Parts: sequence; C-alpha cells; structure tokens
Amino acid sequence: MRPKTARLGGVLAAGVALTLGLAACGNGGSEDKPSGGDPSAAAPAGGTVKIGFMGDLTGPSAGIVIPPWNGANLVINEYNKTNPPVKIELVKYDSQGDASKAVALAQQAIKNDKIVGLIGPAFSGESAQVAPVLEEAEIPSITASATNTKLAENGWKFWHRLLPNDSVQGPGVADFIAGAAGAKNVFVIDDKSEYGKPLADAVRTQLGTKGVKLTNDSLDPSESDFSSVVNKVAAAKPDAVFFGGYYAAGGNLLKQLRDKGVKDAKFFSGDGSLDKGLIESAGKDNAEGALIGCPCYLATPDVTDAKVKGFAEAYKAAFNADPAIYAAEGYDAATVFTEAVKAGNTTTDKINEFLKTIDLAGVSKQVKFAENGEVEAKDIYIYQVKDGAITLLGKATEAKLG
Repeated sequence: MRPKTARLGGVLAAGVALTLGLAACGNGGSEDKPSGGDPSAAAPAGGTVKIGFMGDLTGPSAGIVIPPWNGANLVINEYNKTNPPVKIELVKYDSQGDASKAVALAQQAIKNDKIVGLIGPAFSGESAQVAPVLEEAEIPSITASATNTKLAENGWKFWHRLLPNDSVQGPGVADFIAGAAGAKNVFVIDDKSEYGKPLADAVRTQLGTKGVKLTNDSLDPSESDFSSVVNKVAAAKPDAVFFGGYYAAGGNLLKQLRDKGVKDAKFFSGDGSLDKGLIESAGKDNAEGALIGCPCYLATPDVTDAKVKGFAEAYKAAFNADPAIYAAEGYDAATVFTEAVKAGNTTTDKINEFLKTIDLAGVSKQVKFAENGEVEAKDIYIYQVKDGAITLLGKATEAKLG
C-alpha cells in the first residue's frame, strides 16, 4: 500500500474540521508544560508542532499498522493545505513491533524531536513499555489499535485508546461463537503474547459461562511448524477454533489445520488477524469462511453514511486501496490532535486537557474518552472471508451466518 497522487478535493475538508466549534480547556492556571516535555523549550506561537506515529511499519505485522498511518496522513496533509497559523508535522517511528526499539524511539521523539503528541504505539506489548516513558514526559498519546485491557489500569493520565479493549472484544466474539455460530465444542489457542493470550483468555472465560466444551493450548508464532497443536485440535474434533494472535501465524495455523483434515471446524480470530495476510498465508481456499472479530469498523466505498463514504473514497484515491484495519481509527486519532492544535493548544498539557473535552462524530465511532483514557464506544464487529476478500457481517450482537 503505497501512496499515489491524491485527488482529495474537498472530500476531507469536512472530516478534518469535524469539531471547529470545540473550545480548548485550560489547565487550571498552572504553568503549561512546554512542547516535547523539555522544560527549556518555548511553546510555539506559530511555525510547526510535531505529532509522532509509532508502530510496526516494515516488520511482520505491518499490514495492520500501515492503514492507520495512511489514515493519519490524510488528516494532517489536508490540514496543512489550509495554511494554518501552526502547521503539524507527522513524524514516523517504525518500531517493527519490538518493545525495546519502541522505547528507544520514544526517548528520541521526546528529547530530540520534541513531539507534542503520539499516535500509537500500535501494539499492546510496545504500548506497555512506551506509555510510562510518555507519562513521565507528559506527552499525550492515542493508540488506534492496542487492545490489552490492563493498559487502562495503570492510572496513566496522558494515555488514550480509540477502540474497545479485549475485555469487550473477547466476550463479544465468544458470544457470537456460542450463539450465532452455534458451537458446542471449541478449541482456543493463543500465541503467548501480551495481545494474543489476554484476548484468548477473555474468549475462554466467556465461553465457560455458555456451557461450551473447551480445550486450550498455545503456540510459538516464531515457529513455522504447529503440528503439536494441530494434532490436538484434530483429536478434539471441535465445532470451532479460536486463535488469539496476529495474521501471519493465524494464516499458517489455518492452513495446517485444513491440511490435517480439520475441515468442518469454523475458524475464528480477533483483530490481529483482520488483514489480507491471513488469506495469503492460509491460501484462498483454506481461508474461505474464516471469521474475525474486531472492535473496528472497516470503511468501504459502498457504505451509505456520507462521512464514512467520503473517507473511504479519499483513502482509495490516495492509496489505491480500500481502507483496511484501523485506517479509520488512525484518521480519527489524527483528527483529535488536529482539532486540539486548531483550538490553539500547542503544548502537551493543553493538548491533553483538550482530549478530556473531545466528543466528536468520527469516521470509526463517536470519539469520547473516559477518565482512564478508554473510548466510551463499545461496538464489536464480525468479518468473514468470502471469495478471497474480507467482508463485514455486522455487529457481533446482530450478525448472522448465512
């Protein structure tokens, strides 16, 4: 997914200016934190402020990070075209999903680049390591994709999340597995990561309340041979298999299950598998019918909502691809920061105070943060692979299998 010449026209103007009427909220008269967390830096009265974007942009799971990067770029580029008093530079920090690399990049972003906000980190593991660094420097952040529930339990004041966490996603998917999918015997597998295991555990816990027969196991996503797990699945003869992990391992697991003869069990996964890489890794025929839950809304050109349709068309024009996972969330995260700057907030303290007041109709959802940084919207969506493409079935509470 590489940019091509954009023909955005006026499509994004309304999207970037969603909340022009919002006023900035001050910090109660206390001294403002200068930009980038540097006490010697002066808050810019003009010029440019820097917003960072951090995530795996070239590593094994880049497919679910490039879309929100693209979405954020749409907003910032359109904003800067208006020649505002203060422009915004979107600075890329490619962590490749490595938590230690992400921490070093965060320190660079704070000390050298003097960012005033960060979109990301993208994944839960790197978020757990980077958030304390940002908190100490008082840099507001909005992750568009990290779903680990415990991230919101640290008392952080500058951390925000733009999607429901795994304690919402897991039960939502589990209810669909036991309900609309009618599964009575489920095999749940996790990849032992700070994302995959808690999500799988949430699915396990909820399925346990449904009287479903459960079998559990884990795999190492760095390995290529999952035969130990696959043999156990084949022996259990489940109605459904749920995998908590990312699409590369998920696709490989699905291929090996089908090759082993596990043909009838419905294959489920979470948002980490909502990428065409799942289909490519498993093979089109093996991936057919796979079901994926996500606390995200994929905006496609055939939607009827005018705002979402405008975003989808603009994204397609700019990147020659339909919006993929978290593209809309990346767009909304950048919109929030843009509106903060528009309202005259160019220091980290004032931007963070502004985030407490935000309540706007975004492309992905209504964007409003609770005191702990969690977004208040809680919808979970179910997607299905059909004819080699990922299609939306609907909200988990409403979707039905054909």
